[in-house]
Amino acid sequence: MNDKLRYEYSRKASILSIIGNILLTGFKVIIGLLSGSIALVADAFHSASDLIGTIILLQGLKIAHMPPDESHPYGHHRAETITSKILAIILIITALGIGYSSFRIIRSPNVTPPETFAIYIIILSIIVKEGMYRYAYKIGKLIQSDAVIADAWHHRSDAFSSIGALIGVGGAILGYPIMDPLAGIFVSILILKTGIEIYISAVRDLMDTAPSDEIINELKDAAYEANGVEGVQDIKVRKHGSKLFVDMKICVNSNITVSEGHGAAARAKENIIKSNEYIQDVLIHVNPCYKEHSKDCDTCTEEKKNGH
Repeated sequence: MNDKLRYEYSRKASILSIIGNILLTGFKVIIGLLSGSIALVADAFHSASDLIGTIILLQGLKIAHMPPDESHPYGHHRAETITSKILAIILIITALGIGYSSFRIIRSPNVTPPETFAIYIIILSIIVKEGMYRYAYKIGKLIQSDAVIADAWHHRSDAFSSIGALIGVGGAILGYPIMDPLAGIFVSILILKTGIEIYISAVRDLMDTAPSDEIINELKDAAYEANGVEGVQDIKVRKHGSKLFVDMKICVNSNITVSEGHGAAARAKENIIKSNEYIQDVLIHVNPCYKEHSKDCDTCTEEKKNGH
């Protein structure tokens, strides 16, 4: 999938998210204030944080898909990872704010139950946010975007918070008014957990954490399929936003020419790029093989030292 199509998918998901969050935030604030539901108002702030997050996401994705320039020769793809980190921080701050407000309500001697009609907007919110989560998560997986997946989890955590609000409002209406602010605290814990998980994932990507063994093995297999490649000595893969950069050492027959060795490396690079659409670039260093007919060239250097 090319970057232009990828951006269009993410842009469509973001715009849908913005429209949905604007409508839900407005409804929740109005109904929450009219009904006197602390949990619903807290839930409205969560939807508002989703709205802010999606706007940041849209701008981050726009930057991420800008072409490489003199200052950024590897491109701008890490803007997605930075965006994921910002979204996580917004979630964490929102969670702490909701938890603090709910705790203050619990300490208040006069906790009044909300009106029954607050339940209807909460049920609507659960249905809409779950639908938004499923759509955004599907797009995020399709285009391999951690930022879009993070935004999807914003929707899912909002659906969870609405379930908590539903329990709180229902319990308060049934004669347990303390359930409403308790639900607000429960919502804040869920949001906090999601925010921390997304933040940790973003930090791992910024630390150039290697992809799964499955991806590494697929890239090795692609290199071995190239005519002239007798072994892979080393392979390192780092994530750059949605893209992958590969550094690899291969070994070829020690008796062939430099030109032939270069040709084997070029074929290996072509195979690797074809094997994964998110490979941005491949750098291959060619060594001579001193162990014939073996795919394991990890010992080539030692064999050379020992004169074998």
